[in-house]
Amino acid sequence: MLLGVACGDALGRPVEFQSASAITAEHGRLDEMKGHGTWNQPAGTITDDTEQALCIARSLVECGTFDPADIADRFVAWYDTGPFDIGGMTRRSLRRLKRGDAWDEAGQRVWEQSREGQNAGNGSVMRCAPLAVPYATDWNRLVEGSRKSSQITHADPRCTYGCAVLNVTVAGLLDDAATPLRDALDCVGSDAPDDVVAALDPIARGASPGTLETTGYVVHSLQTALHDGLTADSAEEAIVTAVNRGGDTDTIGAITGAVAGARFGASQLPDRWLSVIDETEELTELSNGLVAVS
Repeated sequence: MLLGVACGDALGRPVEFQSASAITAEHGRLDEMKGHGTWNQPAGTITDDTEQALCIARSLVECGTFDPADIADRFVAWYDTGPFDIGGMTRRSLRRLKRGDAWDEAGQRVWEQSREGQNAGNGSVMRCAPLAVPYATDWNRLVEGSRKSSQITHADPRCTYGCAVLNVTVAGLLDDAATPLRDALDCVGSDAPDDVVAALDPIARGASPGTLETTGYVVHSLQTALHDGLTADSAEEAIVTAVNRGGDTDTIGAITGAVAGARFGASQLPDRWLSVIDETEELTELSNGLVAVS
């Protein structure tokens, strides 16, 4: 699952914000981590998606439990390194944290000050999957931790419950559940916003929506990533399909990668991807640490 996040993120990075037709025109069907792209970084470079997931994973392993204040501190320390890619709500929330807001205040205030259309981005759901490992069999704690991890920067219920649905789905996949998304919706559906449930319920029923959007809106990202991650015949197919849709390719790729990695296992991720991602070894070590936390 952790390696899947990095693979989807790194594959999508060079073509972020390009349309599907532009990707096809330039690359054919993109399935390699090629050269320099949108961010002028080498092939295999991860972005804020994996970097923030690493912050959460390191915190869980080093603290031995979920500590949102520690995660918030790690986000701020990461922000101070000057990352080349960071979302708007995340940036504003981390600036508030630096000025002294508590971990559960900064994101809330940024959300309250953001208008509809700019208040429910995918910046927390892209990073939340490490929580699914230590709390894979304790869904109440997993839902609570997932929502709180989102609240640090993204307090909109579509984001907080989106993280919960994704993580319970991933936990089900790690446990070989037959209907992981259906189980996740049953777990949180009565509390989750209608927009989230309406977008994901058809996928849980095995249907394919007529249109899969690739914007940074959390509901669009979840719908597309869960569709591709749960219906593809391999981890590679899932990630390649998601990235080649265009749009917010690194984030939708990362979310799809979490689902596909949990579903198919690390052995099914292409070596040609893993070999050029510098963080592969640390992610593997962290995965063992996360299991130990559980």
